[in-house]
Amino acid sequence: MAKALVDYLLERKLTISCAESCTGGQIAAAITAVSGCSAVFPGGVCTYSEEMKIKMLGVKRETLDTYGVVSPQTALEMARGVRSLTGSDIAVATTGIAGPSGGTAEQPVGTVCIAIVRDEDEYAWCENFAAGEEAARTEIQRRAVRRVLEEVMNQLEKA
Repeated sequence: MAKALVDYLLERKLTISCAESCTGGQIAAAITAVSGCSAVFPGGVCTYSEEMKIKMLGVKRETLDTYGVVSPQTALEMARGVRSLTGSDIAVATTGIAGPSGGTAEQPVGTVCIAIVRDEDEYAWCENFAAGEEAARTEIQRRAVRRVLEEVMNQLEKA
């Protein structure tokens, strides 16, 4: 999936950046594993703490206090922040609960909020990547990364 995305971006001379929390840099790793990615990937950031989300990405304290770290609103601000930081055409962000601890009844382990920002088009949503099972942390991360890459391709193909 990452190769298809990089090829697509290369053909159209577009760039992408990422702001990651629960995926721990794995979106960036997937993209940078593809030869030629330097032409489409100016960079990304992994901001795990609230303070780093605020300092590096410009996430508002009010957003974190009102909606929480794991929210579409926070994911959107993360994506906007990394897009501004890198000057990329497209930005993605992830924030969530990869487990095995940290889940609640409202936000169980496996909940990941994703945002994609491109020009005036902004999308943000939450999904659960544990799918009602005892999925390992690495599996939740892997599923979330794949979903992000797939959805970016879907959105680009619609444009």
